[in-house]
Amino acid sequence: MLLAQHLHLTLDTRPILHDLNLSLAPGSFVGLIGPNGAGKSSLLRLLAGLSIPSAGQVLAQQPPGQALRPLREWPAKERSRWLAYLAQQEKPAWPLAVEHLVELGRSPWLGVASAAEDERAVNEALTQTDLLLLRDRSINQLSGGELQRAQLARVFAGEPKVILADEPIAALDPYHQLHIMELLRDCADQGGLVVAALHDLSLAARFCQRLLLLDEGRLVADGQPIDVLTPENLSQVYGISAYVDCREDGVVVIPRQRQTRED
Repeated sequence: MLLAQHLHLTLDTRPILHDLNLSLAPGSFVGLIGPNGAGKSSLLRLLAGLSIPSAGQVLAQQPPGQALRPLREWPAKERSRWLAYLAQQEKPAWPLAVEHLVELGRSPWLGVASAAEDERAVNEALTQTDLLLLRDRSINQLSGGELQRAQLARVFAGEPKVILADEPIAALDPYHQLHIMELLRDCADQGGLVVAALHDLSLAARFCQRLLLLDEGRLVADGQPIDVLTPENLSQVYGISAYVDCREDGVVVIPRQRQTRED
């Protein structure tokens, strides 16, 4: 479990996040939505313990039943074995082979896991992301979708309980968007917690059980997609009128037109 209590963030005197309170439980895929500049990336970094809030704190519970502890007080290796952060359109600095990139996900387990456990985890991650045939290829030779899957395989290889992903399907074609969302949903279905910043509202509604709608650093709506993606919320937060179709397999959002300031 991750618990955010009264989170505030100010950067260079500019307020970014305002008094956010969240309880995030295992077994759920949570979509973090909102316009550009809403504070999604900043919130993910706070939840990952990579940034320090101006006020408030992030508490974590592992294993279940234990007392909640401030996340930033956890030893770095302990935290990185439990939680993984996937940055937005991250590009590796070196031309590694795919398999070597994925092996980096085992770094938190050095000295803890055996070589056999490391090999198993890497092979399972490559299989899960459909990269076995590309394991020896340089990441410089991968397409955008293949590289994103390789980055996600690196995360999976670490076998974290919590995955925080910043726009994991940005710039991908529809096939690879669906593949990445399926992989993240599978992780949640197996008892993990996944929180992902997303811009495709229809895919967020289809795969996420819960949506958090941010605007100007404030939580505007929190709940099931059908309750969050209302025409009123889309008008208020995104400044658009939209056609919202509620179906058995999710909510489909079709933007119709921008609203002028007078609207």
